[in-house]
Amino acid sequence: MPTSTTVRKVNTLAAAVIAVLMLTRVGGRDSPRAEHRSQDPFHDKRIAMVRDQIEARGITDPATITAMRRVPRHEFVPSDRTDEAYQDHPLPIGYGQTISQPYIVGLMTELLQLTRVDRVLEVGSGSGYQAAVLAEIVDSVYTIEIIEDLARTSRARLKHLGYSNIQLRNADGYYGWPDRAPFDAIIVTAAAEHIPPPLISQLKDGGRMVIPVGHPFFVQNLVLVEKHDGSISTRSLIPVRFVPLTRSQ
Repeated sequence: MPTSTTVRKVNTLAAAVIAVLMLTRVGGRDSPRAEHRSQDPFHDKRIAMVRDQIEARGITDPATITAMRRVPRHEFVPSDRTDEAYQDHPLPIGYGQTISQPYIVGLMTELLQLTRVDRVLEVGSGSGYQAAVLAEIVDSVYTIEIIEDLARTSRARLKHLGYSNIQLRNADGYYGWPDRAPFDAIIVTAAAEHIPPPLISQLKDGGRMVIPVGHPFFVQNLVLVEKHDGSISTRSLIPVRFVPLTRSQ
């Protein structure tokens, strides 16, 4: 019969094993670089960003909130802009592109109503931040970036940060990713003058798409697209301003 000392040792060991397992799994994927996060000098700024810019404005989805607390936004901005990474506005990332305001990232993510098993398409990878937020929630993210240099650097950044559940493709996002369709959700992070028909066809029945629609040089509308029994419904939500959806020549 085991002694009380032996039982305590076994329980302590079991608790330690459980703690390690919990550290290696977050949301829908393995936690990237978890061992470095405890030393993250931006941790407090990120927590404050989520509290003041995300939750205070009505974002309530637990998965979205957790994801934005985890993703190191400062890793996705130019090195001379890291001090601004958690501020309440978009930032330039080169090539005429931007990383979106944190609130907009949170809102668009929440609107997709994601679950762990979902397959998500993103059009407009940019620096990779939105893809990283999605990857904290779901098991599969497919993201498309038309600018070759951005695609290359974002792919390297996401790999460095440990996001093994993201596939990034350098292509024209207007046409989506047909050989990985259908998608449970689609998010477009650049303004289109109309909703691209290829993206509608690649959206799974019961799926949701969030896309800014309107003239690229004026205020656009953030539109929620839903597909039910093959029929499409759209709803304009709030005015937004995004960079234009770049197309191949």
